[in-house]
Amino acid sequence: MNMQNLQKMYNTALNVRAPWLKRWDEARRYTVPTTDAEIATLFDGTAADAVDNLAASIYTLLTPPESLWINLTRESDMSPDPEIATAALRANLNDSNFYTTIHQCYMDLCIYGTACLFMAENPIGADSAFSFTAIPMPDIAILPNAVFHTTTMTASDVLNRYPTWTPTNEIRKKMESDPDTPLRLVQSLIGLDFVAWLDVGGDIENNIVATGTFDTNPYLIFRWSVCSGELYGRSPIQRALPDIKTANKVVELVLKNATIAVSGIWQADDDGVINLQNINLTPGSIIPKAVGSSGLTPLHSGADFDVSQLILSDLRDRIRHTLLADRLGLLSDREMTATEVLARNAEMMRVLGATYGRLLHEFIRPLCERGLQILSRRGTIEPISLHSDAELKYLAPIAIATQDTVL
Repeated sequence: MNMQNLQKMYNTALNVRAPWLKRWDEARRYTVPTTDAEIATLFDGTAADAVDNLAASIYTLLTPPESLWINLTRESDMSPDPEIATAALRANLNDSNFYTTIHQCYMDLCIYGTACLFMAENPIGADSAFSFTAIPMPDIAILPNAVFHTTTMTASDVLNRYPTWTPTNEIRKKMESDPDTPLRLVQSLIGLDFVAWLDVGGDIENNIVATGTFDTNPYLIFRWSVCSGELYGRSPIQRALPDIKTANKVVELVLKNATIAVSGIWQADDDGVINLQNINLTPGSIIPKAVGSSGLTPLHSGADFDVSQLILSDLRDRIRHTLLADRLGLLSDREMTATEVLARNAEMMRVLGATYGRLLHEFIRPLCERGLQILSRRGTIEPISLHSDAELKYLAPIAIATQDTVL
């Protein structure tokens, strides 16, 4: 691979991602704030509650851990036994950290619109052949058929991950003086060709720590919805962001007005008797005043936020509607008639149909293909292809709802 072209591709990927970083930060700040300053200025939790509910619903609808949600069926009599492959794939998923990690990706999917799940192979003898990592989207930059994963690691961690790497003299000196020296590591996958290098200045060729080739792509990147010409997905949170910001501001103003209503704004004549520093506005307190003076009198405010409750209720309803909180929860209602269930399933599929199809293509199928490839290479199952030997049947609740709707 030409390293100059690789550097150009990396720079292009960073430029394409740059406008999305601010959008992602805003979406995260109103749903999963991380700093004390962000938490202190978040006054309305409607979006945070709704996005958590949406991620949990997607988890239950797409990859429920308690049920069989994928199955392989034989394409021809000459094909390997698909039941053995299905059992091995499901057993290794159950024994891995898949179900604890995928929920993090669903949260990223609902907030950022794009999520990345890294599917690695465990050493022989581990409980599962698979190991999963949810990679934060700000660490990922993509181009068509290319993925760049940036992370910060200590020099000793880089050496542990890539034991064949020979540090340069400059880095070796840093390691000797400080083993925890942070280094910026870039791992790129162009097609199936892998190159990892240290982004410490200079040419990539002089900073390469590892190269190789994958049989299947370990970076499973999937999106909620995509506009024409865009590489990154758009999330329900991004669509609801204007309402989320407005609701947060309305609640802030309501709280400020409530503070005024509780403590009030007061005025007093400066008669030399009342010491404003000693006044304590608490129930039962006695405030002395000079004979004949007016003492403390309340200053009536013209602010009236009664209409704010109407505005806030409408904003919260729209946020919940955009994040499907008012629709997904209805599917578990056991009191509905069969006709109502079909009608609401049809409504859900109208809303989630495009996202469901995209997740099948970008997430479920690549997950199964890589899992089968790892298991066949380790000798656990016979080599089996989803293109010629077996057909992937999706049996998750959302697939069943689709079939019921069609019927």
